[in-house]
Order: sequence, then C-alpha cells, then structure tokens
Amino acid sequence: MSNEDLKYEITKVLESFSEGALKELLAFLKELEQKNQDVLEQQSLLKKILSEDKDLLQKLAQ
Repeated sequence: MSNEDLKYEITKVLESFSEGALKELLAFLKELEQKNQDVLEQQSLLKKILSEDKDLLQKLAQ
C-alpha cells in the first residue's frame, strides 16, 4: 500500500470518529511524536558521546 493509499484509508476511518475521539487521537499522536523526537535526541547524544570518548572506551575495553 502506498503512502497516499494509507492516508486515504486513515481519512476514511477518521470521518466516522466523534469530535471527542478525534481530540483524544490527536493528543495521543502528539505524545507519540514527542516521544519519537526524544528518542532521536537521546540516540544523537549517545552517538556524540561515543564518538568523543572513542579512545577512552577503547582503553577501557582492553
């Protein structure tokens, strides 16, 4: 299924949701988006730490 097909199918389902359900879904999606951003930031920080401390980590591994 293409991206456009998925969006179309999601839109069809959302049309039957009540306003309250849509608000809850939006809040959930925003929370999920924030968690994904937090994970990406944590991964980036870990990668930075590992690259900056590569020599020290190699010495500790020996």
